[in-house]
Amino acid sequence: MLPDQIRIFREMVTLKDGVHVLLRPMVKEDRPHLEEIFLQADRDDMVYFRHNVKDPAVLQEWCDRLNYDEVLPLLALVKDHAVGSGSLHFFDGPKRHIGEVRLFLSKDYRKRGLGMKMTRVLVDFARRQGLAILTAEIIADKTKVVRAFEQVGFVSQCTLEDYFMFPDGDCADVVFMTLCLKPRTDEF
Repeated sequence: MLPDQIRIFREMVTLKDGVHVLLRPMVKEDRPHLEEIFLQADRDDMVYFRHNVKDPAVLQEWCDRLNYDEVLPLLALVKDHAVGSGSLHFFDGPKRHIGEVRLFLSKDYRKRGLGMKMTRVLVDFARRQGLAILTAEIIADKTKVVRAFEQVGFVSQCTLEDYFMFPDGDCADVVFMTLCLKPRTDEF
C-alpha cells in the first residue's frame, strides 16, 4: 500500500529559475537533513512551528518514530542539501478520510514555486491513499501563501479568529482551507 509506494518514490522537479530539486520521502537516516533545514530557521520562522525544531532531540524523535501510516514526510534536496520539508498528516476514526498538509521552505527557496510542487506531490499521495479531503491552516496575513494553495485547488472555508497563538501570547487569525479529492456522488 502507501508505505511501499513511498519507499521507492523519487521525483525531480525544475524550478522557474532552472534549479533541479529532488523530492523524496524522509527516511530514518535523515536527521542531518532535518537539521540543515530547521536549524537555519530564524526567530521569525520559529514562532510558527508547533514543535521546537531547534532541539536535536525533537528531530531525532521524528526520525526514530517515522511511520508513513501516520505522517508522510517529504524532503526537497538540491545537490544533497535539504531546502524544504513537507508533510501529509493522516487521522483516525471519524477523520480517517482527511489529511492535513504542512510545509516549510528554506528562505532561499521561497517564492520560487517549490512549495506548490511539493504540495502537488502531497496531494497526489493523498489521492493514492484514498483520502477524500485535505486541509491546510494558514496564517491569514500570509496572503501569498493562501493564493498559492488556491492555485493548487484549495478553497478557503473560513477564517478562524485568534486561532493561532504566538509564543509571546499574541494571536493571529487562521484561514482554514480544504481541497476535495473525491467528487460528490449525491443523487436525487
